[in-house]
Amino acid sequence: MPVLDSRCCGLDVHTETVVACRLLTFPNGRIDTHIRTFSTMTRGLLELKQWLQEEQVSQVAMESTGVFWGPVFKVLAGQGEILVVKAQPAKQVPGRKTDAKDSEWRADLWRHGLLQASFMPPKAIRELRDLMRARSNLVQERARQINRVQKVLETANIKLASVVTDILGKSSRQMIEALLDGQTDPIALAQLARSRLRSKIGQLSLALEGHLDDHHILLLRQLLAHRDLLNAQMAELEQAVETRLPPFQARLNLLVTLPAISRTSASMMLSEIGETMALFPTAAHLASWAGVCPGNAISAGKRTSGKPTKGHKADRAVLCELAWVISPMSSNSLSAQ
Repeated sequence: MPVLDSRCCGLDVHTETVVACRLLTFPNGRIDTHIRTFSTMTRGLLELKQWLQEEQVSQVAMESTGVFWGPVFKVLAGQGEILVVKAQPAKQVPGRKTDAKDSEWRADLWRHGLLQASFMPPKAIRELRDLMRARSNLVQERARQINRVQKVLETANIKLASVVTDILGKSSRQMIEALLDGQTDPIALAQLARSRLRSKIGQLSLALEGHLDDHHILLLRQLLAHRDLLNAQMAELEQAVETRLPPFQARLNLLVTLPAISRTSASMMLSEIGETMALFPTAAHLASWAGVCPGNAISAGKRTSGKPTKGHKADRAVLCELAWVISPMSSNSLSAQ
């Protein structure tokens, strides 16, 4: 096979070490292979960079292993072309699995131009992505806290969730705080209802006829304090996100014109997909990358599996959420899809 890159390197990245194979191909056809193991500490990665510079190696390929590839990519940035490759096509032949063989195999595939790069957005988008994913984690954790509060109330036979939609809304939160302060009269607690919830005062007085033990009070105080902390952390993250959005304002304004897409959803999509669709030739390619289209496995004329690809978890989550919002609508064409 033709050699496309005569000076290249394959990396096998782990938690504490990175195995590098420096592959040099000379005009007479001779191949010079050097394999070394470096620490993933900053000093070790700088030694790796110096080792590559000694032979003017500027083509480096590595697998996107968890989060461990990130520091390696950051240190080697500027070295030349750093390719973060998809894992599956770069798998080693069965029975030949060692760290050294993995790095050598990756370098050999790169040498012949047989590796495909993973999607790598620019630094500004990667920073925005980290912040938006952290925000999504906080949203999920806050939902878990609400479920835990409801569980504690149920064990105390306080059926607040049977009457109100949001057990930590303004009215519900005030009722729970009153319970924690020692108020036990269900009628007085029900009078704390606001707005449209006041029409359910009779139901609330029945739902609040429970009994909180000391351990219930302790658990509820901790859960409410944790939820308040999560809200504060979310506000801090959202402020950090807003400071990074102005360069992408035109893209955001375009996205929010679509049905059901809020500014938060648009920010999430921007952080996951990037600001340009040029990397995806068609909508089908984007759907496949996100893992929202069925797989295609046919053998001997029979469909053996329709399981979708793993795709991108964060991007798939926001797309599925938007689909559920759009599906019951009748005022737009997307709901028919």
